[in-house]
This record gives sequence, structure tokens and C-alpha cells, in this order.
Amino acid sequence: MFVDSVKIYVKAGNGGNGGSYFLHEKYVAMGGPSGGNGGKGGSILFVGDEGLTTLLDFRFRKKIVAENGQNGMDKNMFGKSAKDIYVKVPIGTTIIDDDTKQTIGDITKHNQEVVVASGGRGGKGNAAFATSRNPAPEIAEKGLPGVERNVLLELKVLADVGLVGFPSVGKSTLISVISAAKPKIAAYPFTTLHPNLGVVGVGDGRSFIIADLPGLIEGASKGAGLGIQFLKHIERTRVIVHIIDMSATDGRNPISDYYAIRNELASYQADLLTRPEIVVANKMDLPTSVKNLEAFIKETNITDIIPISAYTKTNLQTLIYKIADTLEEVKKLKVLESKQENVVEYNFVPKGPAFTITKDPQGIYHVEGEMVKKLFERTDFNNEASVKLFAKKIKDLGVDEKLRDLGVKNGDLVCIFDYEFEFID
Repeated sequence: MFVDSVKIYVKAGNGGNGGSYFLHEKYVAMGGPSGGNGGKGGSILFVGDEGLTTLLDFRFRKKIVAENGQNGMDKNMFGKSAKDIYVKVPIGTTIIDDDTKQTIGDITKHNQEVVVASGGRGGKGNAAFATSRNPAPEIAEKGLPGVERNVLLELKVLADVGLVGFPSVGKSTLISVISAAKPKIAAYPFTTLHPNLGVVGVGDGRSFIIADLPGLIEGASKGAGLGIQFLKHIERTRVIVHIIDMSATDGRNPISDYYAIRNELASYQADLLTRPEIVVANKMDLPTSVKNLEAFIKETNITDIIPISAYTKTNLQTLIYKIADTLEEVKKLKVLESKQENVVEYNFVPKGPAFTITKDPQGIYHVEGEMVKKLFERTDFNNEASVKLFAKKIKDLGVDEKLRDLGVKNGDLVCIFDYEFEFID
């Protein structure tokens, strides 16, 4: 079963809490603080595997959760970091945050790794806070939570050449005779329900990967027929081979068919029309094809069209050499590679303001923000010393001063995420 799109949930491990301990051992004078740091939570990484061809495994693995880091221990012993989880995915997989629609990574090479969810950093133990002015701190940080997100995985077939055209024009027959691929072939539309890949040997030592993409119809870019479910697979192909049924069977018109497919490609992604295109007139063994080909050339001014018969295997070597030569030219230009490098910014997360302050209808001020959240998550609010340190860091950020500017008075309530504080001036 071919699966090319699936949604899963990933949760990296939380960092371990820092320990708050004091050394009490016989013959050890002034033992002092001895709490170790917490270990890092496990991260989740996706790795490209050229042996995989489908996302089927994720239909039965909807949730991936990494272990938490170990808490810091006494005698300055650090907590153990959790193991990272490596998840294998097919080459050609795009990883998207399903909530923000931001692309996290694009796996295009074997063994390429992308960090999908980073494990939380471990908190510092009280031994790390010891100074000459405060030799016996009780402060210990909590570990930061690991990243959790809903992820959309999309598999876009990686092939040198993509066969496009209306249903039943002979794409599956062609790939079956020029490669070892064995697609389903039958005398009805939409026989091919998923992309088929084949390796084609040219005969002079060259070879290329060709993809038989499911048949398109008018309106495919808007979801008609198999729709954009398979249009996306054309994005990664270097060369487009446009197959036309020149016999005009089933009342089809080769000329209108050609322009209809071109229009669908442009509607889905305009730059697809800039890709090298090889137009192929198939079913030339049928009596009406020669006349239709003459009319097609006259109407479209496409003079380098290649006439073939996939059924009788006529003129296939000419087509294969034409594809190989075109690929050579494309690889020299490296147009597709440079475009793909600019599409994805790996693990890019825009930074927000250090803090923001809003006032609700009840007159309560709410303090939020990226930096405030980090300080909040590291603080153990059951420890008085940690709370005092949190208050000092919040003040150093400028939160107190901003609250005064907004009119906060002594005794007013200030809410920081889940906790309510009384403002004391």
C-alpha cells in the first residue's frame, strides 16, 4: 500500500530537574551544596532511508514520544541524558508543522538527519549557583520541556523524469517496457493509483529514474480526479515527459489534451512550465495517429515531438536517448538543486519579544513572552529561593518598570502564565 501523506504527534523529552542537596558526610567539613544538573531530554530526529518508498509505517505509529532526562542527584552527580529517537523516513519526505504550516525539514539524501523536536535542556543544580557571596544556595532549576508538535509528513517522489498525461494515454505501458517496473495496466481510466518508479538503462552506461505519475484531468489542481494528491510528485522531477494519445481514442482531442495538462501544471505551480518538457506522441501504431500528429504539429508548432508506440515498442530507444541527453543538460545547469536549497529553512524559529503585557476586562495584567516563558519554566515555585531569583530576573528584563508605566499600583494582581502575583512596589 502506497501512503504519501500522514499526520503524527511528536513529543521530545523534558529536561531533568536540577538537584538541591547539601553534602553531609563525616570528616567532610563545610560540605556545601552538592546538587547536580539534570540531564537533557531525548530529541526526535528523522533520517532519510533510500530503502523506504512509503509512509505506511506511520499509519500505525501516530505518536512518537522521547524519554525525559534524569533529575540531578546528590554528591554533584548529573542526571543522565535521555537517548535521542531516530525515525527512518523515505527520501523525498517533507516535514511540516501542521499547526503553523512551517516547513521543518526536507529530506532529499540518504542518511540526512533533521531534528523535528528538540529535547529540553536539563536544569542546573544548586551546586552550579554557589558563589563567594552565596556559598550555600538552595536554588535549583527545573528542566525545560521538550518540543511537542503535530507534524504533517508529505512524500514527494524523487525521480529524474516524470511521466504526465491524461488517464489511459499509455504511461504505465511505457514505463513497463523501458524499465523493470510492473505497474497495473488495464483498459479503464485511473488504473494507476500511486506513482510507480523504474530505473531505465540507456545502453551507453547512463541511467535515470522515471516515475509513472497517476493520470491528470482538467481541474486536478483544484482537487478534481486524483487532484493535487499526485500533482505534488511532479515538483521534484527534473524533466517532464508529456505523453499524448495521438490516436484520439475515446473521443479525445490530442491538441486540447496537451493544453489542458499544461494549464493544470501551471495552476498548481507556475514554474513547472519552465522545466524541460519532452512531448511524446503515443499509440502511433493505430491508423488515425499519423493524421492527428500532422494536425498537432501544425497547431502547436512543436516540431521535436517524438512519435512512439509503447505497445509495439517502436522508437523507444530514440525517446530514451532524448531523455538522457536532456537530463545531462539539466544537471549541468543545476537549476532544480538551487531552487530546492532556498525552499526550506531548517528548524528556523522566529524569535518573539522578550515579554508582552496586556490588560484584561477584570483589570488583571498578563505578562507573557518568549524569555519570560523560559524563566517561568525553569523556576521551582515550591522553593522560596527560586521564586526570589525569578522575581529578580523578571525585574532585570524590565517587566516591573513597564508595569509601572502602564499604571500598575501596589497590591494589583499580575498574572504570569498559570500563576497570579501581587505587585509589591
